Amino acid sequence: MGKKNQTPPKTFEEALKELEQILSEIEGGEVGLEESLAKYERGTFLIQHCRTVLGAAEKQIELLSKAPDGSLQSEPADDLQP
Repeated sequence: MGKKNQTPPKTFEEALKELEQILSEIEGGEVGLEESLAKYERGTFLIQHCRTVLGAAEKQIELLSKAPDGSLQSEPADDLQP
């Protein structure tokens, strides 16, 4: 099966929702083999998309967390709770 041009979702949350739907449909066994393969391919694309988004977010957090000397500042987890 060749790689098709995949359209990424608009948001990370939409990607997760679509992945959950794909998983549910494949696990439900109500789709045929060809459709399952197409959904699997879409799911793989969505997983890679989510990893890319998460990686970019992680880099942004690191940049925002840098101290003036370039070292990373760490905050105790207790400070993050309301």
